[in-house]
Amino acid sequence: MRHQTQQAQQAREAKLDALHAKLTESVSTLVSGDDWRRALEFSARFRSRSFNNTMLIYLQHYEAFRAGRVPSATPTYVAGFKQWQTLGRQVMKGQSGYGILAPVTARFASRTPNSAESWRRLGRGERSQPGETTRTKLVGLRPAYVWDVTQTDGEPIPEQPAPTLLSGQAPLGLWEGLAAQVEAHGFALKQVPDADTIGGANGITDFTTHEVCVRSDMDEAAQVKTLAHELGHVMLHSPEARTGDDTATRDAALHRGIAEVEAESVALMIGAVHGLDTSAYTIPYVSSWASSIPGSDPVEVIQSTAERVRTTAVRVLDQLDTAQIGNGDPPGLDRSAAVPTAPVRQQQPVVEPQVVRL
Repeated sequence: MRHQTQQAQQAREAKLDALHAKLTESVSTLVSGDDWRRALEFSARFRSRSFNNTMLIYLQHYEAFRAGRVPSATPTYVAGFKQWQTLGRQVMKGQSGYGILAPVTARFASRTPNSAESWRRLGRGERSQPGETTRTKLVGLRPAYVWDVTQTDGEPIPEQPAPTLLSGQAPLGLWEGLAAQVEAHGFALKQVPDADTIGGANGITDFTTHEVCVRSDMDEAAQVKTLAHELGHVMLHSPEARTGDDTATRDAALHRGIAEVEAESVALMIGAVHGLDTSAYTIPYVSSWASSIPGSDPVEVIQSTAERVRTTAVRVLDQLDTAQIGNGDPPGLDRSAAVPTAPVRQQQPVVEPQVVRL
């Protein structure tokens, strides 16, 4: 029995190593602004999942397309085996799933939650004692699998209406929704007559006066994209972030290149979700800023930056009452039907609580 357990663990670790290698291969190809734009536009359509898993899905689906197993180069909706069954669909015989990295969580309890050393892991079915605080924490990753809708058959999937725009127009309600979020962060929003008023820029965020300014002599689409860009700065690049504990946040606040790429990328994702044409977006050459952080691997910089961008964009989008494209989940899917996590037999390092999207 013990030998079988070791074999299962080794097989799981081998699958994880293979997924990490595939992920590194995918992310390391993001060497230009146009590659970065396409990756983020794709991530916007699958924003219910982490950037890493989005890239894994993209790469494996394209491989399946080249092998003739799926009809199009881009996936439409993806879900787990049992999730498709809840929607009345079955994975077709011979269709291989796309490996992704699923979180493994465990419950921990402590009487002194401010002390990192005080947390103890609860066994399966074990309850915390009176007076203890209980938290669920990420303790590792495991391989899981999803399938595109074209790899399944069964009940039809309803199509969601997509936003439609005329050239130069802003999506209905998007300016108002973004403006409300800027103001909710304690910033006053001002529209200025032209770029000369704000030093030649389309928009500017001033953390000293707590003002966001956007020039009004652009078309509506450009104005709302600029407002989304400035909201990205507001949420990601405050002066307090420069002294924080999170390395990625601190690097972005200190490094103008990363900050501008992040803010523009947030705007790109928000625009893509609303059907805005992002072809004119200008994002600096990714490898130049990714390689300029001392002691950091460029692939890791790209991954952490993309996930910060995705998380921020999702926070903004979740608060908007606007018509948006789907998030990659099949319409009608109950996310609570997600692939269940599996216990880890070996003790793993404790990681602080965090939200993990598959």
